[in-house]
Amino acid sequence: MPELIEPTARLAASWRAARDDWGRGVHQDGSGLNDDADDVDTDAGFAAWVARLRQQADDSVPVAPDRVHASYWWIVSGDEILGAISLRHELNDFLLRAGGHIGYGVRPSARRRGLAGWTLVAVLDRARDRGMDRVLITCADDNVASARTIERAGGVLDDVRDTELGRTRRYWITLSDSESALSTAD
Repeated sequence: MPELIEPTARLAASWRAARDDWGRGVHQDGSGLNDDADDVDTDAGFAAWVARLRQQADDSVPVAPDRVHASYWWIVSGDEILGAISLRHELNDFLLRAGGHIGYGVRPSARRRGLAGWTLVAVLDRARDRGMDRVLITCADDNVASARTIERAGGVLDDVRDTELGRTRRYWITLSDSESALSTAD
Protein backbone atom coordinates (compact mmCIF):
# COMPACT_ATOMS: atom_id res chain seq x y z
CA MET A 1 0.00 0.00 0.00
CA PRO A 2 1.51 3.36 -0.98
CA GLU A 3 1.76 6.24 1.44
CA LEU A 4 2.79 9.88 1.37
CA ILE A 5 5.73 10.92 3.51
CA GLU A 6 7.64 14.16 3.94
CA PRO A 7 11.01 14.19 2.20
CA THR A 8 13.76 12.59 4.29
CA ALA A 9 17.51 12.29 3.84
CA ARG A 10 17.19 8.67 5.04
CA LEU A 11 15.87 7.70 1.57
CA ALA A 12 18.66 9.31 -0.47
CA ALA A 13 19.64 6.07 -2.23
CA SER A 14 16.01 5.27 -3.06
CA TRP A 15 15.41 8.81 -4.34
CA ARG A 16 18.50 8.61 -6.54
CA ALA A 17 17.27 5.29 -7.99
CA ALA A 18 13.92 6.93 -8.78
CA ARG A 19 15.72 9.92 -10.34
CA ASP A 20 17.77 7.56 -12.51
CA ASP A 21 14.52 5.82 -13.58
CA TRP A 22 13.33 9.23 -14.84
CA GLY A 23 16.75 9.98 -16.31
CA ARG A 24 19.29 12.47 -15.03
CA GLY A 25 18.39 16.03 -15.90
CA VAL A 26 14.74 15.16 -16.64
CA HIS A 27 12.27 17.46 -14.89
CA GLN A 28 10.27 15.69 -12.19
CA ASP A 29 6.96 17.44 -11.53
CA GLY A 30 6.18 17.81 -7.84
CA SER A 31 9.71 17.15 -6.64
CA GLY A 32 10.83 20.70 -5.92
CA LEU A 33 14.17 19.87 -7.48
CA ASN A 34 16.05 22.78 -9.03
CA ASP A 35 18.48 20.97 -11.34
CA ASP A 36 20.76 24.02 -11.57
CA ALA A 37 21.11 24.61 -7.82
CA ASP A 38 20.42 21.38 -5.93
CA ASP A 39 23.28 18.92 -5.41
CA VAL A 40 21.51 15.63 -4.78
CA ASP A 41 24.47 13.38 -5.59
CA THR A 42 26.32 13.98 -2.33
CA ASP A 43 24.86 13.11 1.06
CA ALA A 44 25.41 16.67 2.33
CA GLY A 45 23.81 18.21 -0.76
CA PHE A 46 20.89 15.82 -0.60
CA ALA A 47 20.31 16.63 3.09
CA ALA A 48 20.42 20.37 2.30
CA TRP A 49 17.84 19.92 -0.48
CA VAL A 50 15.53 17.93 1.81
CA ALA A 51 15.90 20.63 4.50
CA ARG A 52 14.97 23.32 1.92
CA LEU A 53 11.86 21.39 0.87
CA ARG A 54 10.74 20.92 4.47
CA GLN A 55 11.41 24.58 5.31
CA GLN A 56 9.39 25.76 2.30
CA ALA A 57 6.29 24.25 3.93
CA ASP A 58 6.70 26.47 7.01
CA ASP A 59 4.50 29.51 6.37
CA SER A 60 6.37 31.45 9.10
CA VAL A 61 9.69 31.30 7.21
CA PRO A 62 10.06 33.75 4.29
CA VAL A 63 10.67 32.24 0.84
CA ALA A 64 12.56 33.72 -2.11
CA PRO A 65 10.66 36.42 -4.02
CA ASP A 66 9.95 34.11 -6.99
CA ARG A 67 8.75 31.22 -4.76
CA VAL A 68 5.64 30.47 -2.70
CA HIS A 69 5.27 28.27 0.34
CA ALA A 70 4.69 24.65 -0.63
CA SER A 71 4.39 21.27 1.02
CA TYR A 72 6.18 18.30 -0.54
CA TRP A 73 5.54 14.58 -0.16
CA TRP A 74 7.10 11.51 -1.63
CA ILE A 75 4.96 8.61 -2.77
CA VAL A 76 6.52 5.52 -1.22
CA SER A 77 5.93 1.83 -0.84
CA GLY A 78 8.12 0.69 2.03
CA ASP A 79 11.40 2.47 1.35
CA GLU A 80 10.91 2.63 -2.43
CA ILE A 81 10.18 6.09 -3.81
CA LEU A 82 7.52 5.91 -6.52
CA GLY A 83 7.01 9.62 -7.17
CA ALA A 84 6.42 13.03 -5.64
CA ILE A 85 3.69 15.61 -5.23
CA SER A 86 3.64 19.21 -4.07
CA LEU A 87 0.92 21.53 -2.84
CA ARG A 88 1.66 25.20 -3.30
CA HIS A 89 -0.09 27.19 -0.59
CA GLU A 90 -0.87 30.11 -2.91
CA LEU A 91 -0.37 31.18 -6.51
CA ASN A 92 1.99 33.80 -7.88
CA ASP A 93 1.60 35.13 -11.44
CA PHE A 94 3.58 32.27 -13.01
CA LEU A 95 1.69 29.58 -11.10
CA LEU A 96 -1.66 31.15 -12.04
CA ARG A 97 -0.65 31.15 -15.72
CA ALA A 98 1.13 27.83 -15.98
CA GLY A 99 2.02 25.88 -12.84
CA GLY A 100 -1.02 25.66 -10.56
CA HIS A 101 -1.29 24.67 -6.91
CA ILE A 102 -0.39 21.01 -7.34
CA GLY A 103 2.40 19.31 -9.24
CA TYR A 104 2.96 15.57 -9.27
CA GLY A 105 4.93 12.90 -11.03
CA VAL A 106 5.21 9.13 -10.89
CA ARG A 107 8.49 7.47 -11.87
CA PRO A 108 8.25 5.64 -15.21
CA SER A 109 8.53 2.12 -13.75
CA ALA A 110 5.65 2.79 -11.30
CA ARG A 111 3.12 4.21 -13.77
CA ARG A 112 -0.21 2.66 -14.77
CA ARG A 113 -0.96 1.52 -11.20
CA GLY A 114 -3.37 4.30 -10.22
CA LEU A 115 -0.75 6.05 -8.08
CA ALA A 116 -1.26 9.50 -9.61
CA GLY A 117 -5.00 9.44 -8.93
CA TRP A 118 -4.58 8.09 -5.40
CA THR A 119 -1.91 10.70 -4.64
CA LEU A 120 -3.91 13.58 -6.09
CA VAL A 121 -6.96 12.63 -4.00
CA ALA A 122 -4.83 12.48 -0.85
CA VAL A 123 -3.36 15.93 -1.48
CA LEU A 124 -6.74 17.44 -2.32
CA ASP A 125 -7.81 16.33 1.16
CA ARG A 126 -4.74 18.08 2.59
CA ALA A 127 -5.57 21.23 0.63
CA ARG A 128 -9.09 21.11 2.05
CA ASP A 129 -7.60 20.68 5.54
CA ARG A 130 -5.51 23.83 4.93
CA GLY A 131 -8.76 25.72 4.28
CA MET A 132 -8.32 26.02 0.53
CA ASP A 133 -11.62 26.34 -1.35
CA ARG A 134 -10.31 25.43 -4.79
CA VAL A 135 -7.08 24.50 -6.47
CA LEU A 136 -5.63 24.99 -9.92
CA ILE A 137 -3.93 22.00 -11.53
CA THR A 138 -2.22 22.14 -14.88
CA CYS A 139 -0.70 19.68 -17.31
CA ALA A 140 0.82 19.73 -20.75
CA ASP A 141 -1.88 19.73 -23.43
CA ASP A 142 -0.56 16.46 -24.83
CA ASN A 143 -0.39 14.67 -21.45
CA VAL A 144 -3.58 12.65 -21.84
CA ALA A 145 -2.95 10.48 -18.76
CA SER A 146 -2.55 13.49 -16.47
CA ALA A 147 -5.59 15.24 -17.96
CA ARG A 148 -7.71 12.12 -17.27
CA THR A 149 -6.36 11.88 -13.71
CA ILE A 150 -7.23 15.52 -13.03
CA GLU A 151 -10.69 15.15 -14.59
CA ARG A 152 -11.45 12.01 -12.52
CA ALA A 153 -10.54 13.97 -9.40
CA GLY A 154 -13.14 16.63 -10.26
CA GLY A 155 -11.06 18.95 -12.44
CA VAL A 156 -13.02 21.30 -14.67
CA LEU A 157 -11.12 22.58 -17.71
CA ASP A 158 -10.77 26.35 -17.54
CA ASP A 159 -8.71 26.81 -20.69
CA VAL A 160 -5.82 25.62 -22.83
CA ARG A 161 -3.15 28.24 -23.40
CA ASP A 162 0.41 28.79 -24.52
CA THR A 163 2.66 29.38 -21.48
CA GLU A 164 6.34 29.37 -20.56
CA LEU A 165 5.90 25.60 -20.13
CA GLY A 166 4.38 25.12 -23.59
CA ARG A 167 0.73 24.42 -24.47
CA THR A 168 -0.94 23.99 -21.06
CA ARG A 169 -4.33 22.71 -19.89
CA ARG A 170 -5.59 24.54 -16.77
CA TYR A 171 -8.13 22.82 -14.49
CA TRP A 172 -9.86 24.08 -11.35
CA ILE A 173 -11.12 21.74 -8.65
CA THR A 174 -13.62 23.20 -6.20
CA LEU A 175 -12.86 21.25 -3.05
CA SER A 176 -16.26 21.42 -1.40
CA ASP A 177 -17.88 20.03 -4.57
CA SER A 178 -15.22 17.42 -5.31
CA GLU A 179 -15.79 14.89 -2.53
CA SER A 180 -18.10 12.65 -4.57
CA ALA A 181 -15.75 12.75 -7.56
CA LEU A 182 -12.77 11.97 -5.35
CA SER A 183 -14.10 8.60 -4.29
CA THR A 184 -13.95 7.44 -7.90
CA ALA A 185 -10.57 8.98 -8.71
CA ASP A 186 -8.43 5.87 -8.46
